Amino acid sequence: MQYSSKDFGKTQRQPTTSLPDKLIHCNVEEKSLEVAFSQERQHPVFVVDLPTRTMSLTIGHLAAGESTRRHRHTYETILYILEGKGRTHVEDRAVEWQAGDAVYVPVWAWHSHENTGPGRARYAACENAPLLQNLANVALREEE
Repeated sequence: MQYSSKDFGKTQRQPTTSLPDKLIHCNVEEKSLEVAFSQERQHPVFVVDLPTRTMSLTIGHLAAGESTRRHRHTYETILYILEGKGRTHVEDRAVEWQAGDAVYVPVWAWHSHENTGPGRARYAACENAPLLQNLANVALREEE
């Protein structure tokens, strides 16, 4: 249901639980359907397909020496580094990372990620894009 300002007094007094049919996405990196998503980003990115409304999770890979394009978006991101080492550039700052580290990318900050290690870098990215999409379709992304 969509609400407007006239419905302000109709807010629920208690939350209710709506249990979705899907609670698990098995083998995310082997059963992802997001080929176009990876092609657009020019490196493998696997979207976790679960019915979340406020946050998303993706798993990304960067080959040795590979970097992402510089980009920005209206949603926040937390990267958790699963494997490898590298660097994230956020505006005019560079942050070195390795497996076990978490990196924060603020809203609308120009940024890119690069693998500086000898092997594959793998990360999990948690973002609040679905929240913005569901609020007012304001989850935007821009590439240079």
